[in-house]
Amino acid sequence: MTQPTPVLRPVTAADLWVLERQADEPEAGGLFNWSGYRDIAATRRRFEENRLLGPDGGCLVVHLPQGAIGTVSWCRVAYGMPTWSCWNIGIALLPEHRGQGHGAAAQQLLAAYLFDTTPVERIEAYTDVENVAERRALERAGFTHEGTIRAAQFREGRWRSIHLYSVLRDEFKAAPATSEPRT
Repeated sequence: MTQPTPVLRPVTAADLWVLERQADEPEAGGLFNWSGYRDIAATRRRFEENRLLGPDGGCLVVHLPQGAIGTVSWCRVAYGMPTWSCWNIGIALLPEHRGQGHGAAAQQLLAAYLFDTTPVERIEAYTDVENVAERRALERAGFTHEGTIRAAQFREGRWRSIHLYSVLRDEFKAAPATSEPRT
């Protein structure tokens, strides 16, 4: 039996429990995403003020038929001039939905959405060097490992290195379109 493919959609009021859980439970956002508790009221305000989607970034729900299973997000990263920018993406799946291929599929969907709706040439993602599952998910989604950025993330009381991945527009568009994550 094949797993259903996730879809991405805007956050609704019924999804706020996912964002609240990610803000309040270290495991809900994932060990490698956890940098401390976040203000749940501020998250609600961002939703109420319609600030979860904007010109410099956004957040969407990863959804399966049974409901929300996590979020994907993106923010603009500038290299020199403000017009020299790309998107940096991230994902946070709830623990009960990890290890089933949903992360690769959701990141591939987000890359397709960003390439289809914005003029950027590059989408990148970082992940902790110890996050083997995310490294594999990014590669399955069509991203290429570019290198290691040393001591760039503070987690669990010490600085940690991260891997940088990217995909360029032409690479992404040239890959065969499938409903399954790329291998």
